[in-house]
Amino acid sequence: MGSITALRVQKRNKKRVNVHLDGEYAFALTDIEAARLRVGQTLTEEEIGALQRGDQAERAYERALSFLSYRPRSESEVRSSLRRKRVDAETIDSVIDRLIRAGLLDDAEFARYWVDNRIQFRPRGARALRHELRAKGVPQAVIGEALESYDEEAAARKAARAGASRMAHLETDDFRRRLSSYLARRGFHYGVVKPLVQEMLERRPGLPDEIESEVQANGE
Repeated sequence: MGSITALRVQKRNKKRVNVHLDGEYAFALTDIEAARLRVGQTLTEEEIGALQRGDQAERAYERALSFLSYRPRSESEVRSSLRRKRVDAETIDSVIDRLIRAGLLDDAEFARYWVDNRIQFRPRGARALRHELRAKGVPQAVIGEALESYDEEAAARKAARAGASRMAHLETDDFRRRLSSYLARRGFHYGVVKPLVQEMLERRPGLPDEIESEVQANGE
């Protein structure tokens, strides 16, 4: 139990307020939570504990929002990020639930984003995409739904065109070998790779000019 003797905004973080009990610093709260308090108010041990737990949850939520601000994330990624910051399991569950209810965390939406992003910038085979999404902690059923209508042949053709443009100067055997390896490393299976390599080989002398701009856009 203690009596609030001062509520002071932190100099380095104007959104946090230091709470002093009985003349000494006790803990800090967000400005929103601190606005509910007043000097002279008496707090019980239970009330102090509740305020501190609430502040911990709010700080963890802000950290999660910051983590999500760079790009969409899977639930597993957010959990791992909070664990690295030593947030306790109960608070992590609370933050995850809050993010899901706010529509800010959705593994199905994340999986669709990931697949669309790969198609646009760095085409991959379905096998590679499954591996990447599993590494992000996305459930297998969600991965299956995200790849249900995935056109692997179209993605492979886009990757093949980019690779072929860069390898057009090679001798036939080297061109075939290196382009095959290039596509295989991106997770495309042999049944898709073999005919595409032959197609790119046959059209190599007359590859259209727009391929070069496509290669630069893809960053390949």
